[in-house]
Amino acid sequence: MTRTPTNPPAQQYVDGKLGAASSGETYAILNPATGAEIGRAPDSTAADMDAAIAAARRAFDETDWSVDVAFRIRCLRQLHQALLDNVDALRELTTAEVGAPAFLVAGPQLDAPIDTLKWSIDLAERYEWEQDLGVGVTMGISSRRTVRKEAVGVVAAITPWNFPNQINLAKIGPALAAGNTVVLKPAPDTPWVAAELGRLVAEHTDIPAGVFNVVTPRDNEVAALLAEDPRVDLVSFTGSTDTGRRIMAAAAPTLKKVFLELGGKSAAIVLDDADVASAASMAAFSVAVHAGQGCALTTRLLVPRASYDAAVESAAATMSSLGAGDPADPGTICGPVISAVQRTRILGYLALAEEEGGTFATGGDVAVQDGDLAGGFWVQPTVIAGLDNTARVAREEIFGPVLTVIPHDGDDDAVRIANDSPYGLSGSVESGSLERAKSVAARIRTGTIGVNGGQWFNADAPFGGYKQSGLGREMGVAGFEEYLETKLIAEPA
Repeated sequence: MTRTPTNPPAQQYVDGKLGAASSGETYAILNPATGAEIGRAPDSTAADMDAAIAAARRAFDETDWSVDVAFRIRCLRQLHQALLDNVDALRELTTAEVGAPAFLVAGPQLDAPIDTLKWSIDLAERYEWEQDLGVGVTMGISSRRTVRKEAVGVVAAITPWNFPNQINLAKIGPALAAGNTVVLKPAPDTPWVAAELGRLVAEHTDIPAGVFNVVTPRDNEVAALLAEDPRVDLVSFTGSTDTGRRIMAAAAPTLKKVFLELGGKSAAIVLDDADVASAASMAAFSVAVHAGQGCALTTRLLVPRASYDAAVESAAATMSSLGAGDPADPGTICGPVISAVQRTRILGYLALAEEEGGTFATGGDVAVQDGDLAGGFWVQPTVIAGLDNTARVAREEIFGPVLTVIPHDGDDDAVRIANDSPYGLSGSVESGSLERAKSVAARIRTGTIGVNGGQWFNADAPFGGYKQSGLGREMGVAGFEEYLETKLIAEPA
């Protein structure tokens, strides 16, 4: 088992310089699988944040970065190549810092996000930055109108710990390709993979000083400066709905643009003509992946009442067979959760499920480990049965390997239950009839949905939610255009 990454120490990256926080203070980075310290990160201060914002503002206002598309593309291709050249070290670091299973690191935790960066660069190269609207006549005056797309300005990218490489690159890729300058603030649980982006930019690209900055504060008050500062033009945030509300409030006085990708409590709907046992097994598998630490996971399984017991049994069999294990093992599906704090939160929800009258078909406690793994942050993959959609564990985001199975009484009832949620991020429908599944999917108030195993996640696909799951879209052309302003220029015809 590899426990100590060989990467350089984590350093903040401000105004073209790698280094320590101005205070010299650091905090521990812990391996979720062992609980052991694997490194330290700079505890960036308010002064560091101010310097990063000032550098980004200066780079946007005083350099050609925002207007020189060819230069941006060349620099970002250098970054893409640097990521490819360092991918093995980044895989090791991601497994150690994030606790992500190795099979996931080779996909959506790292390798796929690197491809997403390339997609953003290619889009910038072919994007229609100007559009001729032709001649229009207003009050007898003929004018030729041109629509021009321009960078927003300084972007604050605030990212979580569950898929840090993916979300870091999904934000900075389009933001930089669109001509913005960026201050990246990662979660304090996973600062190292973000700090590595700063190192790669510094050592392997011609990106000018100030265009890209990485600050790693542990204090939320320091992070909050990004939403409050009038020099920042846009805040791009992925995280909890509660934090998203606070960011909106902090950004309101300066009326800066806000992109929010927030929580989810998505439903996997199984109709009565589907293979219920197989669908339940797949739903359980998906929630066990990366210990259930995904906002778009379908953590509510809605099954026909007549097949409820069989669905619970199938889901429980899958969960118990997967277990929770060493993320460095290529066969592991469910690794540790990110921290002791998150483990305590999940266990609190499991206790609540029992208080609400639920039972555990499998799991329900800490996953005990031996040896080096004994100090890690482990939770058993868990299936909760016996509750309906009014239970808190069916309505609130747990962010752990926990699946709640809920009965429904037909298509209309399944749609009602699925939509009876403050969230609307994702979902799925399984049916023996594709047309029936698509008809149900069309009635679900959610931003993404898979039908009969269809997978919606890709670089060219816009991702985001309805209701309290957020504002705007990430990835795809829609995600790229979140980082652009629209200007109309009129001249005499």
